[in-house]
Amino acid sequence: MAIPERSVRQSVSLPSRVARRVRAIAQARRTSASRVVVDLIETGLEAREAEKRRFFDLARRFKESPDPAESERLREELAGMIFQQERS
Repeated sequence: MAIPERSVRQSVSLPSRVARRVRAIAQARRTSASRVVVDLIETGLEAREAEKRRFFDLARRFKESPDPAESERLREELAGMIFQQERS
């Protein structure tokens, strides 16, 4: 039998614009704003992990590529990912 994950109470201040959007999503889904916040955080964490996996896959392909044209394309794609993160 799986043990349910323990919840931790966490207080978070949201900008009013974000809070309005969260409440609107909650009303549309007929759920609580807290549930929406949890779903959004989980989705964001999963997206970060997927981006990290994509980065390391590109780095591996760049390192292993014997084709100079493909290496250049992969280098540019990696650079775009790196500099995009710095601007965020």
